[in-house]
Amino acid sequence: MVKTKRRHKNSFQGSKIDPRRFSRSQIKFYIILIPLAIFMILPVIMIISRAFMPLGELYAFPPHILAHNPTMTNFKNLFKLSSSTGVPMLRYLLNSVIVTVFTVLLNLIITILGAYTFAKKSFKGKAALFEINQLALMFVPTSVAIARYLVITKLNLTDTWLVHILPLAAMPVGLFLVKQFTDQIPNALIEAAVVDGARETLIIRKIIVPLIRPALATSVVLTFQQVWMATEASNNYTSTDTMRTLAYYLGSLSTNNAIAAAGITAAASVIMFIPNLIIFICMQSQVMNTMSHSGIK
Repeated sequence: MVKTKRRHKNSFQGSKIDPRRFSRSQIKFYIILIPLAIFMILPVIMIISRAFMPLGELYAFPPHILAHNPTMTNFKNLFKLSSSTGVPMLRYLLNSVIVTVFTVLLNLIITILGAYTFAKKSFKGKAALFEINQLALMFVPTSVAIARYLVITKLNLTDTWLVHILPLAAMPVGLFLVKQFTDQIPNALIEAAVVDGARETLIIRKIIVPLIRPALATSVVLTFQQVWMATEASNNYTSTDTMRTLAYYLGSLSTNNAIAAAGITAAASVIMFIPNLIIFICMQSQVMNTMSHSGIK
């Protein structure tokens, strides 16, 4: 009986796939995964390719995946149009960079402190406050637009940087995600640090943050995407063009003549899409860890 178990164990170990070397047993995975990968990357290829298509190819049927006669005309027209307006496109770009950087940093600080407090502290009303955060996940931004507008006008925040930053400074989904990760940190680890004389700031900086880094990276990606593409503040709370963001400017290009502005819109879509792609590529390993890790061992 023991020999039979050992024989089965050895045969199982011998059949393990080495991911560093190609094996014929891996072919079945490639047959399934390669077509799926091509199908999933097609939208990315089309977004980039359409920015280099002439107007005739943009309206071709059936639509082209790749540009047959690539051209830079769309980008030239975009920058030519921006130079003819009172506010250059670089100003909108600078506004977006400033708003995105400060919002992501503030959101990260609030998320870390909130997740640590909800996960590792005991206080009256803790459950009720966390339930409110969970309920906030149910509401889309449009449903609270009027209430948000009233608050902003009462605080006299219109036409300021804060009107772009504060509405997105806290994201319920990010707090929930990071709090779930923080729950998995053993309390004994924090108690040992307290016994050694560590303060709260040191515990958060040296223990909490390194252990929840994958969840923080996911929160940063989600926050960046939402802030970078946001146009609500520029549309509703800002009347000065110099305070508006790049997403608002590029989104307003095709409002007058959608057909003539199709090439400009395609070029603008790439400009808005590339930063999202870059930040996801830079943090994809951490994001994947968030999805795969179920606990700290």
